[in-house]
Parts: sequence; C-alpha cells; structure tokens
Amino acid sequence: MSVKAGVHEKGTFTVQDALDNIRKDPNFHKAGAIGLFIGVVRGETFEGQNVEKLHLEAYEEKANQVLGKICDDLTRKPGVFNVQIHHLLGEFNVGDDLVYVAVAGSHRPEVFTALREAVERYKSEAPIFKKERAVDEKGSSAEYWVSEKRSH
Repeated sequence: MSVKAGVHEKGTFTVQDALDNIRKDPNFHKAGAIGLFIGVVRGETFEGQNVEKLHLEAYEEKANQVLGKICDDLTRKPGVFNVQIHHLLGEFNVGDDLVYVAVAGSHRPEVFTALREAVERYKSEAPIFKKERAVDEKGSSAEYWVSEKRSH
C-alpha cells in the first residue's frame, strides 16, 4: 500500500506499512532521519476514569483530503521529503495503536519540527471522532463523544 495519508479500518494498515511507504519514496536517498509518532489508546480519561474501549469514526472523504493536504504542506518545507499520516478507525482497547505519523527528512531538526506540526494539525483539522466508554470509581460505565480539544 503506497498511500501517503488517510483513514483505514483497524487491522488494514500497520506502522510497517507507513515506514515501507517512506523507504520506497524516490527521494529517500536524501533522508538522514525518520521521525515516528504512534498514538495509542490511553487507559484513563482526563477526569481519572478508567477507559474500557474507544470507538473511532471519520467523515472519511474529508479526513483523507485533510490528511493529504497536511502531508503535502509539510513536504514543501525545506529538508522534509516525505510525510505520512495514517489514522485507524473502528473499535479499540487500551494500548491499541490509533495513528501513525512518520516524517523523513535530511536532518533531525526538520524532521522533529514537521512531525510535531503534523500531529498538532491532524488533531485539530481532521474530522475524526472518538467515543469513549469509561468506568467511574463506583463501577458505572458510560459512553460519550470526546472533544479533540480536551483529548491531547
């Protein structure tokens, strides 16, 4: 699979796929570094409740466009040759991978800067929606949609 960005059903795309995409890039010979961010399901809410499950959905067509645009924008920066953003959708348990962001560039500073910007931008721009199922201290379980502004 050689797509640079997009949403994928859980189990259909791996971190290795993202790295393989980068290594296949014709400009990879210019790279001196690959930076990788893997977002995983956190086991605790901001309020201290235990997370049981997470469900992710997306407005897929728009999410694919937004993620692709972020990658295109960042690839235009000096010293950055390839940016990959792949967000998974479906049902997730605590500790499961949710998103892979990888950046290849000539040197560490460019890679780290682009990696951070890619993560911050996908979180604020992509129409991807999270529903948490959490348990409070009394053992009551509740499901609710999570605002991205709260979930960094």
